[in-house]
Amino acid sequence: MEVLGISGSPRQGGNTELLLKHALEPFRDKGWTVTEFYLSNRSVAPCDGCDICWETGECVIRDDMDLLYEKFVSCDAIIIGSPVYYRNVSAQLKAVFDRHHALFKNKPLIGKAGGAIVVGRGASGGQSLALTIIYNFILSSGALAVPGQRNGLSVVADKPGDVLKQPERLKQARVLGQNVLKYAELIRLESK
Repeated sequence: MEVLGISGSPRQGGNTELLLKHALEPFRDKGWTVTEFYLSNRSVAPCDGCDICWETGECVIRDDMDLLYEKFVSCDAIIIGSPVYYRNVSAQLKAVFDRHHALFKNKPLIGKAGGAIVVGRGASGGQSLALTIIYNFILSSGALAVPGQRNGLSVVADKPGDVLKQPERLKQARVLGQNVLKYAELIRLESK
C-alpha cells in the first residue's frame, strides 16, 4: 500500500513539510510505501489552458508533474499540505491542482482517502479557506475527505521550524495521518 504526501510549500524544510512528515509517520509505522513530493525542490508549471488533455487524457507539459500523475494512480491515500498565502493555497500547489485536470476522465483518486494540512502566519490568516480549497480538490477528484481531530490540520506558525515548538500540533498531524490510514485500510477491505 502506498501513501502520497504533497507539500505545496516553496520553502524547503518549512513548517508545512515538517507537519506533513509527522502526518506520514503512521504509514511508515504500518510498513506502507511513503512517497513524499515537495514542491520546494520540484518544478510544476501552471496549466496553459490548451485543453489537449481533454482529448488525449495526457498533459503536453513535461515537468515534475509527470511523477505525480503516476503517483495519483498508484497511491492508496493522499495527504496534501500548503502554507497559506493571501488566504489561499500556494501558487505551486494550485498549479498541481490545475494540472490534475489532465486526469479528469480517468479520475485515479476515486475512492481513495485524503487529508489536508495548512499553515498560516496568524490566527485569521485564511487557514479555513485553504483547508476548504484542498478538501475541494480531494472531493472533486472523487476521493474521501478525512478529518483530523476536528477538520483538516490548521496551524499558526511563521518562521521555519516554529511548529516544532508546538507539540500539540505535531500530535494532531499524526492523528490526521492515523485517520487517513484507517479509512484507506477500510476502503481497501471493502473493495476486496
